[in-house]
Amino acid sequence: MHLRTLFLLCVLLSQVLLLTSAGDLKCTPGFQQKLFHIDQPTEFIEDQFILNLNFSDCKGNDKLHYEVSSPYFRVNNDGGLVALRNITAVGKTLFVHARTPYAEDMAELVIVGGKDIQGSLQDIFKFARTSPIPRQKRSIVVSPILIPENQRQPFPRDVGKVVDSDRPEGSKFRLTGKGVDQEPKGIFRINENTGSVSVTRTLDRETIATYQLFVETTDGNGRTLEGPVPLEVIVIDQNDNRPIFREGPYIGHVMEGSPTGTTVMRMTAFDADDPATDNALLRYNIRQQTPDKPSPNMFYIDPEKGDIVTVVSPALLDRETLENPKYELIIEAQDMAGIDVGLTGTATATIMIDDKNDHSPKFTKKEFQATVEEGAVGIIVNLTVEDKDDPTTGAWRAAYTIINGNQGQSFEIHTNPQTNEGMLSVVKPLDYEISAFHTLLIKVENEDPLVPDVSYGPSSTATVHITVLDVNEGPVFYPDPMQVTKKENISVGSVLLTVNATDPDSLQHQTIRYSVYKDPAGWLNINPINGTVDTTAVLDRESPFVHNSVYTALFLAIDSGNPPATGTGTLLITLEDVNDNAPFIYPTVAEVCDDAKNLSVVILGATDKDLHPNTDPFKFEIHKQTVPDKVWKISKINNTHALVSLLQNLNKANYHLPIMVTDSGKPPMTNITDLRVQVCSCKNSKVDCNAAGGPHFSLTSVLLISLFSLACL
Repeated sequence: MHLRTLFLLCVLLSQVLLLTSAGDLKCTPGFQQKLFHIDQPTEFIEDQFILNLNFSDCKGNDKLHYEVSSPYFRVNNDGGLVALRNITAVGKTLFVHARTPYAEDMAELVIVGGKDIQGSLQDIFKFARTSPIPRQKRSIVVSPILIPENQRQPFPRDVGKVVDSDRPEGSKFRLTGKGVDQEPKGIFRINENTGSVSVTRTLDRETIATYQLFVETTDGNGRTLEGPVPLEVIVIDQNDNRPIFREGPYIGHVMEGSPTGTTVMRMTAFDADDPATDNALLRYNIRQQTPDKPSPNMFYIDPEKGDIVTVVSPALLDRETLENPKYELIIEAQDMAGIDVGLTGTATATIMIDDKNDHSPKFTKKEFQATVEEGAVGIIVNLTVEDKDDPTTGAWRAAYTIINGNQGQSFEIHTNPQTNEGMLSVVKPLDYEISAFHTLLIKVENEDPLVPDVSYGPSSTATVHITVLDVNEGPVFYPDPMQVTKKENISVGSVLLTVNATDPDSLQHQTIRYSVYKDPAGWLNINPINGTVDTTAVLDRESPFVHNSVYTALFLAIDSGNPPATGTGTLLITLEDVNDNAPFIYPTVAEVCDDAKNLSVVILGATDKDLHPNTDPFKFEIHKQTVPDKVWKISKINNTHALVSLLQNLNKANYHLPIMVTDSGKPPMTNITDLRVQVCSCKNSKVDCNAAGGPHFSLTSVLLISLFSLACL
């Protein structure tokens, strides 16, 4: 025998045991027959009577209400089961739930030859899993209790009964488990004497779908006599949850020109009701499309999967001809397989018609004109193009190329990112005298490649005619800078050179005049007509205006244009050295102790502003000694230094010694400088030069300074 049928027979047997135990043989609340078998017809016909269900609550059936597990059937008030519409398949099983304020029960209709189309309530109630066949040796008889969610007052209400055929006198029933003595506590309770199970409040299947309780019998001291036996309470789902879209925002993209039937996106909703029932069986449809052009039905949604696809021809899905490339669809999800009594939920799907590069850019005109002054650089003209593609994509953005006429690379073209125009620029100054006109051939393409069936046409090239305007250009010195080498100290009025400047405006036949622009030392003069430069003062290589023997002056060449134009030329005069500076010595003051054992006085150094060979080696001499016995001596140390020493100690006093130093120039130059020597009293490490007068320098300090100077050379 089929397990399901065997189980249901056991359920019926348990109900009989309950009735026998209760002793109520006159009226049994519930369906008088709980199991029916119906052959699967070719088609159930609308309003066709199928069978009659007999339910009684033993109190007159006041407010009797039927619920059928399939939305395609109903039970009339007289208990007749009829089909609501023509239908070929309803599944293998139907369940009918009946309830009044005093009783409720469930009947099962087995469709012989039927096929599964959706999980049945038998799967929900889990008969086979949760309700084992009572064992013969167990006297406690329990059946699963089925309770619809969302029941209204009054509470508590009886929902089932436990029977113990061999219960000893004075024993009691005890109920435990989640929903009784475990959280959530107090939902169920049992009459300890009769075994009647009641519920105390409304249940919510979406919170808890099943309760696993345990029943046992106890003696007067609370000790278990039999059990515990499992008792499963199954909460029957009601359609009390609307479908909701939880994953938004929903944004889809489809390429323009896509074939009919292209999938854009998928919309799926969630229903908290039991997924094994029609309460959570969703169907989708499009409630509204905005805009509704060029067709009010641009898209279709698969009612079961929620896939949104295109249903118009590729020609209508043209982004460039649409009022708006963005569509908003109001998507509705409805449970109960989409019948009118089903609950609904909505969401908005935004669909963007994406651009593809199916339009090539075109110049707004075939030829462009531009003018530019010679010598100028920068943008000279903006080339305008039209492109119907999306301005935010590479299918619209233009890329320009000069394909002819730019042999000197004097021009460049770049794209203006805001306007898409081609900005043609001069990057190397143009010369009117060389060419007064230029012609460029420009092509334009998109950053993205065109689609295969579109190509660039003649409108994607344009010609630019450029006129160069003549400008009065300043004269140009040649060479620039000009260079000349002269000896310093040449006589005033000496001619240095004749400068040469030419006018680039060769077609204008202008005259040129010259003038001095910058002459820091005031040494030069220029003839305004012929450009001859001569001296107005002696040139001095050692002047602070001369750097590294080079003197720099600037001259102007001014043409006769209106207004006149000016050119600047640089003259670099390299001055050769002449021995015109005598050397000089350092230091010029020294000290020595009157009782010094070391008679060295000072080390002298010499320097010369001139250049070699007009400088060292220097010759050091004592010009004349005022002391008759010649107590002073000077000795050469190297080419630039000499040592002055005493031949004997002198009394404390100031002495002036004329030192003559001569350079190596031809002819040589000589300089005589007085060296003041202070002879001081040196006792007990103290130097006293007061009597000698004048500045006080120790001999040791003077020698150290002199040696340091010598070492630095």
